Amino acid sequence: MIIETALRTRQTSEYYFSVKLAEVRKLIAEGHDVINLGIGNPDMMPSEETLQALSQAALKPQAHGYQPYVGTIAFRNAIARFYDHTYGVKLDANTEILPLIGSKEGITHISLTFLDPGDEVLVPELGYPAYRAVSQMVGAVVKEYPLREDHGWQPDWQAMESLVTPRTKLLWLNYPHMPTGAPATLALFEEAVAFARRNRILLCHDNPYSLVLNKQAPLSLLSVPGAMDLAIELNSMSKSHNMAGWRLGWVAAAKPYITAILTIKSNVDSGMFWAMQEAAVAALGNSDDWHRARNEVYQGRLDAAQAFLQALGCTWDKTQEGMFLWGKLPDSVESAESLVNRLLLEKHVFIAPGFIFGPKGQRYIRLSLCMPKERIWEAVERIRS
Repeated sequence: MIIETALRTRQTSEYYFSVKLAEVRKLIAEGHDVINLGIGNPDMMPSEETLQALSQAALKPQAHGYQPYVGTIAFRNAIARFYDHTYGVKLDANTEILPLIGSKEGITHISLTFLDPGDEVLVPELGYPAYRAVSQMVGAVVKEYPLREDHGWQPDWQAMESLVTPRTKLLWLNYPHMPTGAPATLALFEEAVAFARRNRILLCHDNPYSLVLNKQAPLSLLSVPGAMDLAIELNSMSKSHNMAGWRLGWVAAAKPYITAILTIKSNVDSGMFWAMQEAAVAALGNSDDWHRARNEVYQGRLDAAQAFLQALGCTWDKTQEGMFLWGKLPDSVESAESLVNRLLLEKHVFIAPGFIFGPKGQRYIRLSLCMPKERIWEAVERIRS
């Protein structure tokens, strides 16, 4: 006898990468050398200071007990300093910051906190699949808002106005944008805040890529005057500090929002390992030179990734930021899905098809820069051959 699962398991599907990576592992087990350019999994190390702080803290007796649900004050103070230095945003470490076990989990915490069944959520037609999936899991109604390809993948604010109803509760925003790499701009954030205020919508900004290959000073949505009244910002150390597996992130917002999210979070998980929080303090103090050096490595990989797209006959926008490269397929290629499957099986190169980020990505592919440039150049040679 098999007990039937909940309805929410039938409203979503297994994460695409979960399925596809099983195919990659199978090919590797068969002896094939697969070059994985599909996953944004940073392969560089955290700073030396970060690793030293972790090892030293792990030897202390107080490291191994339960930790506060709100994180240590040292970690929260470090986040506040980081926001001040990086974005020019001043946050109260006691009331406006809540550490998370990775910012992906924050999408669920926020959705459980603010959405009732039937509430409507505005999600970009191209974006991180979790925005859509989690909204559906909590019983909300997903409304995809259009992005203007001819306008640097910016939201079509005029079209979005027609999507708003009395049930519209929350808007997901993500710039620098994944998967297109469209950069954040102050004008974009000001428009978003004005839209949210005009329509009485909670604005949720996901900001993990602002320090990766950024061509301008990094931006936070919370730097816009009045944003703290109606906005929440998620951030993460995964991409910016080479700490994806550490699961260290946070949500920044006004005290009432933080208090509300904590109500849910405290019933779902506990505080993270104390030694990791101590290491995070060290990582958040990484110098600007450290970040610059990391971006120099990514720049070398970007050059190789652009050669990869060129070998496939793709076109791309050179203003992109972040750790991915978004390319448009030539008309001669039947579909992104067929190309991805062919490259994996024939060339043993894995890339991500654009459609997993939304229907508008049907004619696009995404490359990850989380691979040594020598391996990306090897992938280029496989394509050229």
